[in-house]
Amino acid sequence: MVTLDKTLLFQMINIIILMFLLNGVLYKPVKNILKERAKKMMGMQGDVAKFEKNAQLRQEEVNAKMKKASAKAKAALDAARADAQAVGDEKQASIKAEVDTFKEKQLADINTQIGEARAGLKANLEGFATAMASKILGRAL
Repeated sequence: MVTLDKTLLFQMINIIILMFLLNGVLYKPVKNILKERAKKMMGMQGDVAKFEKNAQLRQEEVNAKMKKASAKAKAALDAARADAQAVGDEKQASIKAEVDTFKEKQLADINTQIGEARAGLKANLEGFATAMASKILGRAL
């Protein structure tokens, strides 16, 4: 059984003194450290959010610059391709003109040779006709 005497009173005073001492020495400093840590974490989270926002903005800038550079490169490539096509078309046209001139010259030469051959054959045509007729008839005409 429990007896109420002065040791109970002494134990209650000890517990109250212990509570005040523990509160002053242990609980309050730990609570303060936890509060400071929470403040520091909130500050760091704010910094991290700010850094992430800056990184995202810089990434968007880089993407915009890359897009602009890609467009410039495509335009330069298209311009170079168009220039090359124009030069190729020009060269092809000059070669075609040269070939057409050569072809016309060759055709004129061939037509001249054909005309000369016809004139030569017409001149000898009567002599051939007479020789053939005499061979066919078997007598001289």
